[in-house]
Amino acid sequence: MRRIPSVLLLALWAAPVAAQTFEVWIVDQSDTKGKNFGGTLYIFEGADLTGADPGGAQPRDRIDLSMETAALCMSATGANPVRPHMVLFTARPTHAVLAFVASGHVVVYDAAARKPLACLRTTQAATGRQAHAAFPAPAGSYIVGANQNGKRLERIDTDFGANRFTHTETATLDLATCTTPGGRPCESPERRPDNAPICPVVDASSQYAFVTLRGGGLLVVDAKKTPMEIVAEYDKATVKGNGCGGVQAAGSMYLNSGGRPGRLEHLSLYGFDVYRFPLSGYAAATPANTPAPSVVFSVAGEHDSHGMAATASDRFIWAIDRHANVAQVISTQAGRLVNTVGLTGSLSSDPAPDLVDASPDGRHLFVALRGPTPLSGDPHVATGTTPGLGIIEVASD
Repeated sequence: MRRIPSVLLLALWAAPVAAQTFEVWIVDQSDTKGKNFGGTLYIFEGADLTGADPGGAQPRDRIDLSMETAALCMSATGANPVRPHMVLFTARPTHAVLAFVASGHVVVYDAAARKPLACLRTTQAATGRQAHAAFPAPAGSYIVGANQNGKRLERIDTDFGANRFTHTETATLDLATCTTPGGRPCESPERRPDNAPICPVVDASSQYAFVTLRGGGLLVVDAKKTPMEIVAEYDKATVKGNGCGGVQAAGSMYLNSGGRPGRLEHLSLYGFDVYRFPLSGYAAATPANTPAPSVVFSVAGEHDSHGMAATASDRFIWAIDRHANVAQVISTQAGRLVNTVGLTGSLSSDPAPDLVDASPDGRHLFVALRGPTPLSGDPHVATGTTPGLGIIEVASD
């Protein structure tokens, strides 16, 4: 286990750059020393993390986000980027997309050159402005961003080959004021009381974004249309709130729900549910809560689901429990829990595992670990003892 010199949230995704060659990018949220913005992006070589001495691996690159990235954002938007939160990669891993949750910036990088290419900013709303996560469509045609406190879903149209990125404001979906195709308010106390988008997970066809909501419920959105269009709505009784993990595997979309993020009394303080959604059957005329998801895992007590990853051949999904320090392993074939893997031990008494991704061959998982002073997530379950990067070796079955 390599300790990153910070005590704050770290976000991780693995980026294959060839058949079995890959890198792991992980973000330290803490401001660059002496500044109120910035942060640090660490880049590891996959071979270093999966070799004979993974604990001795050193990052091949460190990027100070207060330098070139901040200069680009200041030039483009008149503001510095604050609190890097989630980094994801394009399907062809040529570009990385980093969301800054506090300031609402989304930065696109040339992954090989480690160079920021574009900095865009989400819309300021009466309720605020954030960029909790920005998911690139697998087809490479757009990035869909979760403006969390602004309660907006926003789209950046992209041409990664030409490095052109356009914030298409006409595509924006205001989740606080919109109306569903069934004529119901998108946000309402009885159905979806807090429509702050958390993670808009895009399916492999690049048509649908499955948008988890802070207060419960879920919206499936046709992200290609302008403006983006709701094609399915789910209420808080069908899908609980504050999910962040999402992964498509074995012909279905798997999404989770998590612990209570604030004063939402209808949500439990802790939460861990995993839902399986079909990939088809969505249309504006579809009745509410259809097509119905199935609940493949649910547990009561002190748990908090967060990251999810599928291993090789989509046979298993690892759903990470940030509070209980375990991974719940779900069989996609059986549609149920098949194993619980404890993540505490001599390396960490409280790793507080967060986001997770798998190596291209599925033999290793890489987990971002929380530290004792989280800069985001409170009053969510977001505190651990060992900030850094956890490496899990996956045995057969």
